[in-house]
Amino acid sequence: MPKFVIFLFLFFTSFSLRAQTWEVGGSVGAAGYMGDLNQNNPLKPSGLSLGAFVQRNFDGYLSAKLNYDFGHIGAADNTSSNPQTRARNLSFTDNLNEFSVIGEFNFFKYIPEVGQNRFTPFIYAGLGVVVYNPQAVYQGHTYDLRPLMTEGESKPYSSLAFSVPYGVGVKYNFLGKWNFIADIGYRNPTTDYLDDVSGKYTDRTKLASPIAQALSDRSGELTGVDIGIPGTQRGDLRPKDTYWFLNISISFTFVSSKCYY
Repeated sequence: MPKFVIFLFLFFTSFSLRAQTWEVGGSVGAAGYMGDLNQNNPLKPSGLSLGAFVQRNFDGYLSAKLNYDFGHIGAADNTSSNPQTRARNLSFTDNLNEFSVIGEFNFFKYIPEVGQNRFTPFIYAGLGVVVYNPQAVYQGHTYDLRPLMTEGESKPYSSLAFSVPYGVGVKYNFLGKWNFIADIGYRNPTTDYLDDVSGKYTDRTKLASPIAQALSDRSGELTGVDIGIPGTQRGDLRPKDTYWFLNISISFTFVSSKCYY
């Protein structure tokens, strides 16, 4: 039995070494978000995205990669067509830094340069973490919103959340070992504070600073009348925000034909 186990180990290790290839790439595209300041448009872009990845291709179908994505998101109530939303007058921008481990599945067997298929659609899913820091501009100055605790939190919410990336895309082997990749993927993070808005208005008189008081309810900047009555709805009361990346990538695969014979 031990010899048989050793044989199986050596056999699968040998197959793995022949079939596995490395791939590296970079991407550029767009980022967007769905949340308290964008409740109805799941494909509305709000900024640029950039990324890089290192990928391990196990065969022509399955692969896993370490992925980094940067995305700039933002929204402003004063651009809404809804009068109630415009009256709230909140806004934010946020730079997202996401690190993830992603698994991919190709629908067609795809091996750059030596494979029969030069094109394949694919799907992916994984796990990641995202670092975020919502900001707002007030009287010409940019302020970090997290430490201001604008909804009366007992302590600042975390600047890091876990995320679940998932999406679809297409790959095309356009030259030798070079690949063109287009994909779109959504993320479900474990936070509702990408935009610094989540629940209800707080009693502004109990906030620590004049800046926190001003940024917790900005409706009075438009009309001179504050609508943020403590305890009334400030956000959309959904449990979490979401965000997405639309990426166009170029990658290079380190593979030779002898690896697959």
